[in-house]
Amino acid sequence: MAVTPDRDIVLASDDALFLDFDGTLAGLQDNADTVSLVAGMEDVLVACAERVGGALAVLSGRDLDDLSKRVPSGLWRFGNHGLRRAAPNEIPAGTIAAAPADLVAALQKLATRHPGVQLEPKGPVLAIHYRAAPDVEEELGHSLKAAIAPFADYSVQHGKMVYEAKPSAANKGACLMDAMSSAPFQGRRPVMIGDDTTDEDAFSAAQSLGGFAVKVGEGSTVAHHRLASVADVHALLREFASS
Repeated sequence: MAVTPDRDIVLASDDALFLDFDGTLAGLQDNADTVSLVAGMEDVLVACAERVGGALAVLSGRDLDDLSKRVPSGLWRFGNHGLRRAAPNEIPAGTIAAAPADLVAALQKLATRHPGVQLEPKGPVLAIHYRAAPDVEEELGHSLKAAIAPFADYSVQHGKMVYEAKPSAANKGACLMDAMSSAPFQGRRPVMIGDDTTDEDAFSAAQSLGGFAVKVGEGSTVAHHRLASVADVHALLREFASS
């Protein structure tokens, strides 16, 4: 079913903007390493950040070090589903605890069982990509739930051609709520734009604080607004940057 873009979305200079990366600021690719911003979007993001007094953050499931290579360093960057963060022009420092070794081994075994399936460790979060092997989706999901059962703090979240085994602390909604308690985000209207299930918690958080959320693409969502594509996100941000 085609998605009709929401023409009622209006950003304001007193907003706090939280933007997902993959599938929101940049189009999805079969190989996650090839995902990047289109030409000109870095300048647009910087201009948007200036309009909101620096209260713009890219909030992503990517590891912070990886995310920081793909977006302007002058922005707030929240990586690892909010477990790691860097202020504007701050070089990401420190390390983050890895997932339990037994869990990593179990998921690596699952991944190698299916050609085209790839395990991506992101600190304590473990992503299993199956974009190159879509037929294994159901079997892989059942196997993952069984594999994480012994790890009480872990749950499986299903995204676009990816499953993620996440500890409870890795939560974009909790990250947004925490960010909104301090400068430069505090006192502003939170706006969250994202495309996947990992963004749903942040959608709920933004709306609970009197802001709004925008779902990009198809699929059920708690967000009250929707855009059809990454191109529509770009158009919205370009308009805001130049207004």
